[in-house]
Amino acid sequence: MTKIKICGIRDIETAKFTENLGIDALGFILCPSKRRIQVNELKEITRSLKSDVDKVGVFVNQSEDYIKEAYYEGNLTMVQLHGEEDEDFIKRLPFTVIKAFNVDSFEEIKRALIFDVPYILLEGKGNERGGNGNSFPWELLGTLSKEERSRIILAGGLNAENVREAISLANPYMVDASSSLEVDGVKNKDKIEGFINKIRGLKYEI
Repeated sequence: MTKIKICGIRDIETAKFTENLGIDALGFILCPSKRRIQVNELKEITRSLKSDVDKVGVFVNQSEDYIKEAYYEGNLTMVQLHGEEDEDFIKRLPFTVIKAFNVDSFEEIKRALIFDVPYILLEGKGNERGGNGNSFPWELLGTLSKEERSRIILAGGLNAENVREAISLANPYMVDASSSLEVDGVKNKDKIEGFINKIRGLKYEI
């Protein structure tokens, strides 16, 4: 079954609520963004969570020292890199790494898959780093091998109305949503629950 990540978590209440719905991973923005939190805030949130939920820190072109500090102090289990971080930089990070790519063609997807990292996150192109909410043609992933798709986290423009279609076309390892689960810039519990339940098939007929 496709795993689920909710990104842009900023408070303990939302983190615990989402965790209790059976989430697989929570993302925390630690780069310049309206959803950014500080390492001390991250630490308070992650200390309240169970060990079986992955805690993913999102970074953009930040220093090796800062990423390591946030990882250890914030009790993270993965890091997600949205900048120009190359493989030499990544090899200096002794963590599980998700490398994000903005794509709109099959050739760009294949180039991303060459990167020597456990997981790649794919979303559409846009001006914002650290997640831009833009989608790309999901059917481009349909011809990839099972092994290739087992590394892919699908992001950008996913919501309760389209996520089942996205999964059926792309069959990724994980789906990731953030802005679509907000109202006025704040995570909305009904939207989070609706998104997760649509994927899990607990409620709502497609």
